Amino acid sequence: MQEAKVIMGVGSRVKHPAYGEGAIIRLHMAAYDVCFMTYGVKLVGKDYDKWEIIETIPAEETVTFTDAERSLMKVLRTWGEIGEIVPLGDKWENGQLILQPGEEGIKSKEMPIEAFFHKIVMTRDRLRVMEQRVNSSKLSDEEKVNLQQYITKIYGSLTSFNVLFKYKEDHFVGEKS
Repeated sequence: MQEAKVIMGVGSRVKHPAYGEGAIIRLHMAAYDVCFMTYGVKLVGKDYDKWEIIETIPAEETVTFTDAERSLMKVLRTWGEIGEIVPLGDKWENGQLILQPGEEGIKSKEMPIEAFFHKIVMTRDRLRVMEQRVNSSKLSDEEKVNLQQYITKIYGSLTSFNVLFKYKEDHFVGEKS
C-alpha cells in the first residue's frame, strides 16, 4: 500500500484490489477518473489508499482532452493489445498485391492489398506494445537502451511500407542520422 496523499497525473498507472490495473485519465478536485481494462472508467477519490501505485506521472496544472485521449490510447496499446484503425492510401484501395517469383514453374501469390496492409499495421502495433513493455520492465537502463535500439532498427526496416499509409503520422520512423 502507498501513502494516501500522493497526487498522480494523467497516465499514472495503478492496481486496484477490486478493479485490477488501470490508468488515470482525468483529474478532478477530489478524485481521479481511472480507466480499468475490465471495468471501464471509475471515479476514485484522491484519498483512496488501498491500491498499489505502479507508475506515477507528476500531476500538471491543467489536462486537455487530447492529453487524456493520448494517455488512454497509450494504456490501451500497452495493456489491451488493441490495434488502431489506420487508413490505407486511397490509391491502394481494392488493389492486389502480386508476388511473382523469378523462377519458372512456381505459381505467383496474390492477395488483397488491404489484407497485406492490415498485417503491416498489426506488426507496427505489436512493436509499439513491445516498446512499452520494454520501457515498463525491470530491466536495467542499459538493457532497455539495447532493446530500444533493435526496435528502432526494425521500424527503419519497415519504412519501405510507408507508401501504403494515407497519413504521414502513421509512417514507420527508424534511426535518424
